Amino acid sequence: MIPNSFITYASDLLAATESALSGTKIISFCRKYAIQYNTSIPYDVFPFPKGTPNKRTVLKDNLLAFQPVEQYALLLELCEFPSFDQNKDVADLKIKLISRYGHLSSISDPNKINESLLEETAHWLSAYPESLKIYNEALLKYNNRIFERNLLDDLRLSLEILLRSIIENQKSLENQISEIGNFIKLRKGSPELNNMFIKLIDYYSKYNNTYVKHNDLVIENEIEIIFEMTSSFMKFLIRIK
Repeated sequence: MIPNSFITYASDLLAATESALSGTKIISFCRKYAIQYNTSIPYDVFPFPKGTPNKRTVLKDNLLAFQPVEQYALLLELCEFPSFDQNKDVADLKIKLISRYGHLSSISDPNKINESLLEETAHWLSAYPESLKIYNEALLKYNNRIFERNLLDDLRLSLEILLRSIIENQKSLENQISEIGNFIKLRKGSPELNNMFIKLIDYYSKYNNTYVKHNDLVIENEIEIIFEMTSSFMKFLIRIK
């Protein structure tokens, strides 16, 4: 469940006096979900009844009328209102919501990454906890569709840290190309596979530099394949190590 203290904190932030979330919007939003979930809410009309303290209280009391899974859905949608796009406090609230209560999400994602690949990659990364930690952070962001640029940057960093560990140097990803080739060659990898792999890593690095590292130009439809490609790179490198 989501503790009342978190609901109160979220309501105070989202429905603050200076917030773009007006009393009318709060009622309209809560009423929509009340109908959807067949739930009775204490405040369903605007203007608010006489004696109502403020819109923060209205939002909090209405949220408390829903079940935890429903509260999660409401709060997540509120955090994604366009009016909060530049609000760092709301962005932080969204991260807290997802990281602590993401298990309440009822979203079924048709583009979900191959779970077997993710499990296998996490298994192989268990011996590299620093890389695994960042990999899992990227996965959390992907599953909840947040911060696509940061997500891909996390993947790049996770791969870079892994390479530093297995090749035993401190080079950046783009400076590891020849080292990777030597690493595969020493482990009896075929010349064809070696050439293909280092070309893929080279393009991967250039992709990050163009779309992620220096510019916020990420194409959402490409995130899944980049995630799976990174996972495959990692599995292969650890296995031949």
